[in-house]
Order: sequence, then C-alpha cells, then structure tokens
Amino acid sequence: MAQHYVYRFYAELKDYKPKIWRRFEINGEKTMAELGYALMLMFEMQASHLFCFNENVREALLANLRAHFSEEQIQKAWSKDEWNDFAKNVRYELPFEDSYLGDDERLEVANKIKLQQISRNPGWKLTMAYDYGNSWEVKLELLACEKKEVSLADLPNVLEGEGFGIVEDVGGVSGLEELAKALKKGSGKKCDDFYAWLGTTSLDLEAFDKDDINFRLKKLMRVYKDIYEHHLRPTDKMLAVLNREYQGKGSRGY
Repeated sequence: MAQHYVYRFYAELKDYKPKIWRRFEINGEKTMAELGYALMLMFEMQASHLFCFNENVREALLANLRAHFSEEQIQKAWSKDEWNDFAKNVRYELPFEDSYLGDDERLEVANKIKLQQISRNPGWKLTMAYDYGNSWEVKLELLACEKKEVSLADLPNVLEGEGFGIVEDVGGVSGLEELAKALKKGSGKKCDDFYAWLGTTSLDLEAFDKDDINFRLKKLMRVYKDIYEHHLRPTDKMLAVLNREYQGKGSRGY
C-alpha cells in the first residue's frame, strides 16, 4: 500500500448555533476544488452555486511577524506598496466570467493546485464561501498532516461531527435559524409553510449521520466534479443518490 499525505481538518459552519461541525481526513493529492466538493457533501450543499476558498495570508504573516518584531519595525521594513505586493491574500476558485479580485488578493485556480502544494503545517486556516447570495461560510483549520500508508478509496472520510448542515436557498444563517425555530415548535403557520416549501415534515437539523455522509462522499465526489469542472448534469441514477431515494426521501433529499 502506497504512502500519502493525509490531512486532518476541523470544519465548522460559521456563525450558526448550535455548532454544525465536522472532523475529517482527506489526501494531499486532492485539489482545492475537490476539497470544496467534499465539504459541500459534508454540509448538505447541493452543488447549486459558486464557491471559493479564502486564505488570509496577510493576517497569518502579521501574527508571525508580531511574535518577533514591534509594529514600528514592521512598518519600517516594508512600504505599503511593498506589503500589498508581498502579502496578498489568496482566493482559490474556479474562474467564471464575472469573477472579481480585490487589490489585496491573488487568484489560484482551484482545480489546478493540490493541497500538498500549499501547506502541510498544522494551524493552517482558510474559509470556504458557498452561494455568494446566501453567504454560507465554512471555517477550516488543519489539525494534523502525516505521511502514512492508506488506501485512497477510504478518503475523504468523516471521523465525527454534529448537526445536519445547511438548507439550500433558505436565506443563509439567519434563515436557517428561523427554520430551526419553526421546526422545533412543530406547529403553526410558519412551520406549515416551511414544511410545504421543504416537501417534508421529517427534516431534523440536529441529526448527524456519519455513515450516510461517508457513503455520499464515495458516490458523489465525481458527480460534483463533473458539475463544476465539466458542466455535466448528473445521470438519473446519480440524481436518485443526491436526493436520497435510497432512504425514501423527497425530491430535495430531506
């Protein structure tokens, strides 16, 4: 069995309470785009919107410099223009026609760069943004990276977590919180309206099914890649898996 770099990440849906989080492993040969597809599947994102990763290089660099130098020394060492050129934040994204980069950013094409080309240092942090209208964000931190014998068929793999994930087009974190309150109440017009919109009365936002997530990671990573990188629609067979027909779920997989 060959050796591979295995990354162990902690990922958490930003700003939502109670926390929805995952601890998982993924191999270093995976691209940043493939890391995105894995996270989408872990957090119930249905490959319906644009996504990217943002790495705050400037913040990390400043934190490291401040551990050794004063603010005055840092400001004397680099002019503003030199700092802007040297410490650009990184966006990992699949380019699209209307994509925009700020002056303090540089672009890395997400399906052209592998995890192991970027960092193997525990503490590495980045954020995945999904659906720029609903503004979902998942915070990631690298917990460990080690080279070991492993079957790539077993990766990515979720180790533990809590919470269901997002609900597409619900209106971001505030909409998910409103939905959670209505479902917890279990009755009333708002709850009935949500049931009608969801097409189900059985959604449990506190549920976490590790086995089902890992099953979907094995079945659907390639489907997500085909959607984003090759603009291919899923086959009817794969749509059935996406919608959890194997569990008797509705048309939205809930």
